Amino acid sequence: MKQNVIDSILEHKIIAIVRGVAESDIVATAGALAEGGIKLLEITFNQKDPNTLKNTATLIKMVNEKYGDQICIGAGTVMNPEQATAAFEAGAKYFISPNTNIAVIHTANNLGAVSIPGALTPTESQAAFEAGADFVKLFPAGDLGIGYIKSVCAPLNHIPFLAVGGINSENVADYLKTGIKGVGVGGNLVDLKAIANKDFKKLTALAKEYIANC
Repeated sequence: MKQNVIDSILEHKIIAIVRGVAESDIVATAGALAEGGIKLLEITFNQKDPNTLKNTATLIKMVNEKYGDQICIGAGTVMNPEQATAAFEAGAKYFISPNTNIAVIHTANNLGAVSIPGALTPTESQAAFEAGADFVKLFPAGDLGIGYIKSVCAPLNHIPFLAVGGINSENVADYLKTGIKGVGVGGNLVDLKAIANKDFKKLTALAKEYIANC
């Protein structure tokens, strides 16, 4: 399973980051993104929510049951092994974090899931990779800029990098030319205003823009 997930990320490149979407809208949101061509979807934990373990697992399970054969589903903002395990049991196949937590990396590997910790510097990136990360997420990519990402990817070309932050349909192609293997896109793709207005066709249209420019 793990290699299939890695191959899916390498092939499809765009991970839609779903954050702050209500249970009542999660299935329709995933369906709209899938209709637009999105094959990778990350549902994030909310660290401020005391019930995030249960709530996020519920969302992952709902999407997995409906679209698990169409979308490769992962968990985002995974900060500890407990969250990683809960996400995995709900159907998540990869864990994405804003930071590098060695225990989360080891948990992913023990479960047979894909590990994608976050890093900023070359030292952090290499440390995450040596700890067993399958990909390393450069975050925040938009603040770092394309020039910085190119500079990091050049000497560390043995590390499969993803980039997250500040990526939109107009610059996604430029980011993918830096040497990274894929991108994570949040609010620029998963438009919370459109979701609140039940305008799921807009999500489909946005997804198609990203796919066309990928």
